[in-house]
Amino acid sequence: MEQIKSIGGCAHPVHLSGATTTWDATTGEVISAYSTAHEPGERLPVRCRNRRSSVCEPCSYLHAGDTFQLVRSGLLGGKGVPETVTGQPRLFVTLTAPSFGLVHHVVQGGRCRPRREDPRCEHGRSLACMHVHDEDDPLLGRPLCADCYDYVGHVLWHAHAGRLWDRFTTGVRRCLATAGGIARSRLGDHLVVSFAKVAEYQRRAAVHFHAVVRLDGAGGPGDPSPAWATGELLDDAVRAAAGSASARVPESDAYSTELLTLGDQLDVRPIRAFGDEDGVSDDAVAAYVAKYVSKGAADSGAGLDYSVSSLEDIRAAAVTPHIRALMGTCWRLGGLAELEHLRLRFWAHALGYRGHILTKSRRYSTTYAALRAVRADYLRSATGTPADASRSVTESAWRYVGSGHTPGAAQLAAGIAEDLARSRQLHKEAEEDEEWLGGVSGERGEVNE
Repeated sequence: MEQIKSIGGCAHPVHLSGATTTWDATTGEVISAYSTAHEPGERLPVRCRNRRSSVCEPCSYLHAGDTFQLVRSGLLGGKGVPETVTGQPRLFVTLTAPSFGLVHHVVQGGRCRPRREDPRCEHGRSLACMHVHDEDDPLLGRPLCADCYDYVGHVLWHAHAGRLWDRFTTGVRRCLATAGGIARSRLGDHLVVSFAKVAEYQRRAAVHFHAVVRLDGAGGPGDPSPAWATGELLDDAVRAAAGSASARVPESDAYSTELLTLGDQLDVRPIRAFGDEDGVSDDAVAAYVAKYVSKGAADSGAGLDYSVSSLEDIRAAAVTPHIRALMGTCWRLGGLAELEHLRLRFWAHALGYRGHILTKSRRYSTTYAALRAVRADYLRSATGTPADASRSVTESAWRYVGSGHTPGAAQLAAGIAEDLARSRQLHKEAEEDEEWLGGVSGERGEVNE
């Protein structure tokens, strides 16, 4: 029970066996020693650190919290980033995939795809939808005609999404260099463009990117950007780069798609320190990114959280016909020699998307490793173990001995995780009640005055 509590009720812990000894480098005195010899089963469970809430809710909550701090520190400062970063030009950008065919979607207060007539596609299916879909409608995201839908283009776009993002970031820097009359190779002497982005699956199972774009001076976050590098100029550069980013696919007789681009739907908003009518707040952006980083393809109904090894696995998967068609297209294209480098069969469960869920520029903010190191130092100090290793030497020997829980331990872990989640909810409600009562007291005070 104590072991499971120490890892926050992790659903799929990794079990290690071994020992760690720390002694003073000068005197040779043993400062601390630990061995799993006295632990239950002579092994120590550690967190799985899976980011997906569908796999491990406790670890995904911790990962989302780290993501929030990582993104927020790049907007408000802290965690090694100067607070002056709030004065830099910053944008919140959403990049989408192009259309691959008509799909059912939600129209606030209206019908899906109303038409006065009843147009038909070449396969005889109606291109109109007179239904008013709600958010839970299983038809959302599915094509009106599966035979007309460009499944090949969809899969190939996913496979090249990382390259399109790279072309987009390069285009932003190129546009800024052109606007400032600077050679592209010398742009780093004047300013630095930092990014942080998260990938999200839309209802139609197409990935789009939410990104923070920030301008710094040549010295990084603590250095103000040049006077000519304004937020308006950054906005123009982002829009121009999104419109010109493209990637080419190797030619093949099996498909006709050759040039891939970003979608026409582009959202660019300025980020304000406290938010106003023209922008979004720093905390709102960080919370938005953190929310999506804990979601996998399966959470959005756009794939699986595990890889498939055959067409039989795809046929047996509990997914919609639209998702099954995309996975089958990945498997078919993965067998082509000209697309072998894309490893589409390996990434069929993610519909061909091979990128990380979250990426950032090196100088944008802190790192996950740094945040975890701070947490580890805090836990060591809480247990009385010195965190300063400058005068100490540590020798460790560990080996992997298994993973997961026994059925009984799994029930204990689920109960502990549920209790922790309930405690967080009660704490949040208490803070909201306290804030509300403070507001009421202030209003009463104004009335009395």
